[in-house]
Amino acid sequence: MTRELYDLCGTDEGLRFSPYCWRVKYAFAHKGLEVQTHPWHFTDKEAIEFSGQGKVPVLVDGESVVSDSYEIFRYLDRTYPDAPLLGDATAEARARFFKFYAERSLAPGILRTIVMDLLNAIHPEDREYFRETREKAFGRTLEDLHSPSQGLSLLDKALEPLRGRLEESDFIDGNAPAAADYLTFSPFMWARVVSTADLVSNADPVYGWMERMLDLYGGLGRNAKRIVDIEGAYEN
Repeated sequence: MTRELYDLCGTDEGLRFSPYCWRVKYAFAHKGLEVQTHPWHFTDKEAIEFSGQGKVPVLVDGESVVSDSYEIFRYLDRTYPDAPLLGDATAEARARFFKFYAERSLAPGILRTIVMDLLNAIHPEDREYFRETREKAFGRTLEDLHSPSQGLSLLDKALEPLRGRLEESDFIDGNAPAAADYLTFSPFMWARVVSTADLVSNADPVYGWMERMLDLYGGLGRNAKRIVDIEGAYEN
């Protein structure tokens, strides 16, 4: 039985940048499970209408349809209990903290740093949709939101607790990665795919962790197509 994942793509079908989809791809690799990905665009709502909502990732596993990246984590642990992602109830509660930490503390600074690169990486047919929805959500133009200096400052402050953890352990979850690492790393994959911005210095313990995360599972993250790999696509 083929597991299928609808995965957001950009100006090239191989350019997969969604942090929520990256969480799930790392989760599948952690489990040692194969999944077939389908490139999906922001405006292609009809393709995932069967899921009852309009966002990816969407996982189809036989008769099961699961949307929302964290719910996919939970589904994978229930259905394929080997190599757990979340662990017991206490561990899952901790993982939920890292979900919100990634979304509410790390992503805002990263977005302010890369938003115009992100717009450039999005499929041309999706750019108007992306601009309209994000400008409505943030109450300002993307150009006003774009401020790399402020974004990097916000990110630097948000990384302090992560630095503390990574000074004492190779991964957030200990000697080996699990859900907390994948949830926290996904915004960095988002930035890596669409931008050349340097988010942390190579002397930062977070940098070493990022390198380890990129090398996991045969270089799952490191080998991902980036905007700089697409001739003529990257604009300074």
